[in-house]
This record gives sequence, structure tokens and C-alpha cells, in this order.
Amino acid sequence: MKGFEYLQEELNQMRQAGTFRRLVPLESEQGSKVVIDGKEVIQLSSNNYLGLTSHPRLRQAALDAVEKFGAGTGSVRTIAGTFSMHEQLEEKLAKFKHTEAALVFQSGFTTNQGVLSAILTPEDVVISDELNHASIIDGIRLTKAERRVYKHVDMASLEEALKGTQNSRKRLIVTDGVFSMDGNIAPLPEIVELAEKYDALVMVDDAHASGVLGKNGRGTVNHFGLDGRVHIQVGTLSKAIGVLGGYVASTRTLIDYLIHKGRPFLFSTSHPPAVTMACIEALDVLQEEPELIDRLWENTTFFKDGLKELGFNTGHSETPITPVIVGDEALSHQFSDKLLQYGVFAQGIAFPTVAKGLARIRTIVTAQHSNEELQMALDAFVKAGKELKIIN
Repeated sequence: MKGFEYLQEELNQMRQAGTFRRLVPLESEQGSKVVIDGKEVIQLSSNNYLGLTSHPRLRQAALDAVEKFGAGTGSVRTIAGTFSMHEQLEEKLAKFKHTEAALVFQSGFTTNQGVLSAILTPEDVVISDELNHASIIDGIRLTKAERRVYKHVDMASLEEALKGTQNSRKRLIVTDGVFSMDGNIAPLPEIVELAEKYDALVMVDDAHASGVLGKNGRGTVNHFGLDGRVHIQVGTLSKAIGVLGGYVASTRTLIDYLIHKGRPFLFSTSHPPAVTMACIEALDVLQEEPELIDRLWENTTFFKDGLKELGFNTGHSETPITPVIVGDEALSHQFSDKLLQYGVFAQGIAFPTVAKGLARIRTIVTAQHSNEELQMALDAFVKAGKELKIIN
């Protein structure tokens, strides 16, 4: 069929540049090791921080939910798709995040889109960190608010944006809690202080901090002791929580408003029973098995220190996300392919996910990894890195 030649031409250019990638299907459950093309390899690319995707308690909760409630819900939340379990999950999330209320969306991506597009008008200003996640960027694009972008974690740049927008109705500062490609943590105390000084709202996307930072994995707000001082907390149920979905935790006023105005919430079928009940169980696991987070951080320290000692550039990471920065886009993918050859699944990340010239292998260790597995991964990094002359 004719019509897509211009797209094929762009794909051909990607192939020539060595940046075209195919999807990699896994043939096993998500764990510290996975099976790819019949071969068991060490997994360093998943967001399964605590290993909850295959936790026995979550498996059983999902199975029980299907037996009792079926495979799906059959409606959007605002018509006939709100089950008591959905409200139970939201009540647990609000209590967990120390907020008045919470609302679950179909994904973390749609949560950011739904919140930002609903609450901002042409009278408002949204002020965003330049390295915020794509879902924040796309959510901002859906608004008609004035937009300001401040330099990455640069508080002087943020304050300049606040000073220059004091005539607007509302100003909303938006930041990732943990930045997904670099693994660094937003300077949230300074952001909150500036927001309070200039009467602005603060919204934090804690996708990669939920289950990782704060008491029992409550996120960056709790990590910094800022409960009650951040207006909007967004998170995901599909990374450390191990299942699927996103949520916003805030005041009862905001949650009630989003029920009426949040378009992804209004026009999407509610989460199926298995997903909902598994998420509820995951929140219980976070609070009842804190040793999982302790193990995650032990593994993080071991692997991060190992990469640094070997001479790899790991940037400014402070979390289980540890980038191995290569620079060249094609080289990063060659590095990924070589690692897979040596038994490690660690995906290359290149433009447009990261800036040109900053291509990398993004690694994420989990609580499931053993020291032996992580040492084997480090050995593979040495071998592949030397062969490609990334390290000496």
C-alpha cells in the first residue's frame, strides 16, 4: 500500500545510522534473569525494582480476583466501572502517601496527561524541569497555559522563571522525583521553599521513586520529610509496585475535580480486577516486607561501585538507575548487543529518549539480583567495554 514512503525513508536512515531497534520478546516471567531466544540472561533493563511482578502474594491476589470478579470491568469508572476494590485501592494509596485522597489512572503516562490538561488554563503558567519525563512534556502540550522550562535541577533558573511569571493566576512547578535516564534525585526541599516563597504549586512525578525512596517506598516527598507541603504527587503502579497503572495523590478537592475533568480517567475502562487486587496486595507487601527495599539498596551500592571502579561513566546517579554513558548512539546499541552476547540484557538508550551525544546503557538492579549475578554482569561489562574500547 502506498502512502508511507516518507516513513520508510526515515526508518532506512535509522538503519544506516545503526539506531534502528527491534522489540525484544521475553520468553519467561520478569525476574533477575529472563529467557531471550531460548537463552537465560541476567536482566538489567526492567523497572521491577522489588521483584513484585512475580511475588507469590500478588500472584494469588490476582488469581483470586479473576475467580471472584472476572477478567474485566466492562465500563469506565464514571458510568458502571467503579468497583469497591477500586475505591479500596485509592484509599490505601492516599493513606500510604499521607494525602487526603488519591485517584487511579490507566497508566503513569495518562496520569500526567490527565492532571496537567485538566487543571491549567491560559491564565496559568507551568514551569518544568528540562529533563522531565515525556509524559509531563506531552501533558503540558495538551494545556493552553504559558510554559517555562528551567535548567535541569538549577534552582537559580527556577527562581528566575518564578520571578518572571508573578502576574499569572496560578503557577505550577513540575518535576520528576527521580529522573528516569540519569537516576539523580530532584532537589525537592529547595523547590518547595521557592514555591512557598513565590506562592506556586508543586507537582512531583515519583514514578521511579515509588517503592524505592522514603519510608516503605513512599517516594521523594516522604524521603525529604515534605509530607503536606507538596500539592500533587503522581506515581506509577507498574514499576516497583509491579503491576500496571498510575495514580495521583492530593487533596480531596483536586481528586473530585479530576473525576469530573480528567479525560483519560473519564474515557478509559477501569482497571481489571486482577490488576486492582494485585496493586492492593503490593501496597501491603511494601509495608510488611521492608527488607525488599533494603536488599535493593545493597545491590545498588554493590553494582554502582563496581561500574565506577571499572572506569565507566555513570553520571550523577543516586538511585538504582545507573546509566553507563557511552556518547555515540550506534556504539551504545553495539554495546547492548555485545552484552547480550555475554549473557546480560541491558538496553541501549539513544536520541530522542536522551540528548544527542549522551547515548547510554541504562541499568537498573533489583532486590531479586544475587551478588553472584551482579558480579557476572560486571564481568560482562568489562569484557564488552574493552572490546569496544569504551574502557581501557
